[in-house]
Amino acid sequence: MGKKKFGGGGGGGMPDMNAMMKQAQQMQKKMAELQEELEGREFEATAGGGAVNVVVSGKKQVKAINIKPEVVDPDDVEMLEDLVIAAVNEALRTADETVNQEMGKLTGGMGMPPGL
Repeated sequence: MGKKKFGGGGGGGMPDMNAMMKQAQQMQKKMAELQEELEGREFEATAGGGAVNVVVSGKKQVKAINIKPEVVDPDDVEMLEDLVIAAVNEALRTADETVNQEMGKLTGGMGMPPGL
């Protein structure tokens, strides 16, 4: 009698494993599609009250840097460098934050690593 119960329980587990694998494959496909879409987005940030504007892609590549001529001071190059750094870092932070939020929505807090 014990054998019969054990055998029946083992066979019932297989469809659940197949369903889980299918579900995992679907999530992986959705994650890849979302990642591709996010990589195509652009993220923008400014510094110095709009004196420096930076655009980065979802792939974390700088696409554009715009500097207002009035902020260019040959006697204070350091300030301009700081503004560019601040704008780039803010744009990258925004890109990271957006990617993490969008992936979090998809994974539902399943503990998936950011950026996947």
